[in-house]
Amino acid sequence: MFRNNYDNDSVTFSPQGRIFQIEYAAEAVKQGSVVVGIASKTHAVLCAVKRNAEELSSYQKKLFSVDEHAGIAIAGLTSDARVLSNFMKQQCLAHRLTYGRAMPIRSLVDMIGEKAQINTQVYGKRPYGVGLLVAGVDERGPHLFEFQPSGMTEEMVAFAIGARSQMARTYLERNIDAFADCTREELVRHGLQALRESLVQDKELTVENTSVGLVGVESSSGKKGIEPFKLYDEFEVKQWIDSMGETQGGGGGEGEGEGMEVDS
Repeated sequence: MFRNNYDNDSVTFSPQGRIFQIEYAAEAVKQGSVVVGIASKTHAVLCAVKRNAEELSSYQKKLFSVDEHAGIAIAGLTSDARVLSNFMKQQCLAHRLTYGRAMPIRSLVDMIGEKAQINTQVYGKRPYGVGLLVAGVDERGPHLFEFQPSGMTEEMVAFAIGARSQMARTYLERNIDAFADCTREELVRHGLQALRESLVQDKELTVENTSVGLVGVESSSGKKGIEPFKLYDEFEVKQWIDSMGETQGGGGGEGEGEGMEVDS
């Protein structure tokens, strides 16, 4: 479908200065189900809609913990995401062993960015077909980063990636001024509301297809500590879904991308 003389590998530029293999990897991200991330002054939250390939199969996992203070949400090829998440876990463990403290989120994200960028300049390799939202807490507070298959990483206040994610981003842009001072519960509700905006008309958020990941800063006895990254699945998210009201589902329009085995 996309075949031309300049897309056989990731080290050849087209006459227009494009690397088609990276663009194809970005398409894999766009076909994955949507994930949303938001950061406030005290917490960072990841929310995801899970897919199942068919009625008889289980739902594909979308959120992964990489350390006590960090977790990721994925959109794209799950197998590639596992490679990157395992790499991140190894780097976090090595940092704790060497320095006796948690790895700064910026350093962790820079490492996966460098690892992915190497695949765009070495013949015989291909870009990772997955996009990540990385949420975590370090000495500077909560952070949210976006990772792209090209190796580009960027810190965000709020972001969404995956199929129909533009609708979720529109909601986040409308409410961006409120995120900084949100409480833990309000932040989760904003994340789920953004997810709901991206759903097709006949879909809705349920306890089976919704996942939430939370990490933050907690204050006790006047001292600040880390609220470890925790995943909430199935009936653990019921209270948040119920608090959003009875009406579910976004507008109509094009459905979620299919045709590839992307976090299905």
